[in-house]
Amino acid sequence: MLLAADTRPAGGAAIGEVILATGIGAALTAVLLGLVFLHRTRRSTILTRIGNRLGKATGVPAWVALPTILTTISLLVALLGMLWDIALHIGVGRDEGPLANPAHFLILFGLFGVFAGGVLACSMPLDEKPGPSAVRFLRGWDVPVGGILLTAAGFYALLGFPLDDVWHRMFGQDVTLWGPTHLMLIGGAGLSIVGLLVLEQEGHGGLSTDDGDRKVGQTARFIRQASAMGGLLLGLSVFQGEYDFDVPQFRLVLEPLMIAGAAGLALVAARLFMGRGGAIAATVFFLVIRGGIALVVGPGLGEITPGFPLYLGSAVVVELLALSVALARKPLVFGAVAGVLIGTIGHATEWGWTQFTQELSWTSDILVEGTLMGIVGGVAGGLLGALLASGLRRRLPRPAVARTVLVGSLVAIAAAVTNGLIATVPDDLEATFAIEDVQNDPRTANISVQLEPADFVDDPAWVQITSWQGDGLVVNTLERTGEGAYRTTEPIPVDGTWKALLRVHDGRVLTAVPIYLPEDQALGEEEIPAEDGMTRGAIPEVEILQRELKDSGGGLWTVANLVVLACTLALVAAISWGVGRYSRRASSREPYPDTAADPPAGDDADRPTSDLGRR
Repeated sequence: MLLAADTRPAGGAAIGEVILATGIGAALTAVLLGLVFLHRTRRSTILTRIGNRLGKATGVPAWVALPTILTTISLLVALLGMLWDIALHIGVGRDEGPLANPAHFLILFGLFGVFAGGVLACSMPLDEKPGPSAVRFLRGWDVPVGGILLTAAGFYALLGFPLDDVWHRMFGQDVTLWGPTHLMLIGGAGLSIVGLLVLEQEGHGGLSTDDGDRKVGQTARFIRQASAMGGLLLGLSVFQGEYDFDVPQFRLVLEPLMIAGAAGLALVAARLFMGRGGAIAATVFFLVIRGGIALVVGPGLGEITPGFPLYLGSAVVVELLALSVALARKPLVFGAVAGVLIGTIGHATEWGWTQFTQELSWTSDILVEGTLMGIVGGVAGGLLGALLASGLRRRLPRPAVARTVLVGSLVAIAAAVTNGLIATVPDDLEATFAIEDVQNDPRTANISVQLEPADFVDDPAWVQITSWQGDGLVVNTLERTGEGAYRTTEPIPVDGTWKALLRVHDGRVLTAVPIYLPEDQALGEEEIPAEDGMTRGAIPEVEILQRELKDSGGGLWTVANLVVLACTLALVAAISWGVGRYSRRASSREPYPDTAADPPAGDDADRPTSDLGRR
């Protein structure tokens, strides 16, 4: 795979691999539909027997137990595959083909398992109405809302796999985690957790006295709920993947936004839904799983070890805030205040954590803007988490209030992301390199850099050299030796299939200067050699980091992105509908526990979920 001139395909897969992948998908689908047919026609009881055995241990019906276990295992497999895949692409570059990458099989089978879990949840109930919010599919066949949400999220994620190949054929390989089809994979898998949460609630018929506290369902149910909320945190944290590997292609202020948003949504939801210790338990589950996968991908498989956020600081402030009875009884107010604390105190703990775990740690360059972005992400996420918990606990506010909070939070997140994506590229910045060879085969060198104008950067987020795709990754933050003068602190690889570039990020400026790029026959690109004394101008990073991109022309790329965005919003709308349907249908069948402490329905738009302060 490691040739001096890269000949690996830079577009879609070979037709033979497309046919083989299609055949694998068709075979898996045939097996799944065959099981559903045999079960629905009562020719086989295997699904019921497996489900009953699992349900006996967990206290939920068969149509909840089997899909939940299957989906949970599948999500963990897909997460391992995705982090392994990112490490492979950073370390060795493009694949010989999609089926030549072992991580792709884990992603494919994992996402299919999520979809299969949803299909089974919809298909397994026989001669019963599965929960108070079930939807009539066919005469005599009602399906749980959680199953619908799980199926929709799984299908959306799974669809991203073949569409990724189509995307590469049209636009080349967008070598970034934030490629539209990649976001489909991540978003669908992460949001499937909401379907699992609703499904378990439906499994209790909406008639249990569960008010989210550990005393109901005992320890086993608390652990399941902590795993689900921790899984939601895992799913939301995948969006930060490029920062975890120290190869972000966007401004640094996006990282605190995404961390605070994930913490706000998952940890606020966990505390309001589960009761005392919920946020801590979800965070512990996250740290155990991400830590374990980091060990598997790094030392275990010999790839680049991914980092991960800490979240403990945010979990602690959420738990402490819940001790306030007045705030705890108003979930939306609680979510907003918790979001502010996550965006400030939680943000500060993450700041300290990056100093130990990231080469590109947070600096004073993003002190003000990064904190503001963290507050926006924390508040928006906290409000969404409060809505989710209220829905699961059958206590959603009035529809107009819920819709306003949902749309407002999404708009705030979209605006903050847009701000983080806006970067400028200077037209007058040049870099002169002094290259001192350390060894010849493979060639490594100590590099000194002189920027011109020398006072171009003030207090930068980073001035660093990244060298990657030579069977490894080197990220070296440069040492400042004078005005506009920097040097490396370790030798940098500059031959073979390695790609090396100088990266500068100061405020809104995000730019790069190529140092060495190999010949790429598949792209028709010549080698850019590393020569002592060379002077090169700064260009947009994307021209180097995503060298494989094609010029679509005619606005096709924009249209394709808008189509993916529309599909994503449709999935979000479906999940919102499902949570709302469960909340209102279940609450109409049985008054919520401890109603004596609650105002009459309709008197308060932000109705309390429970007296968390007493726990």
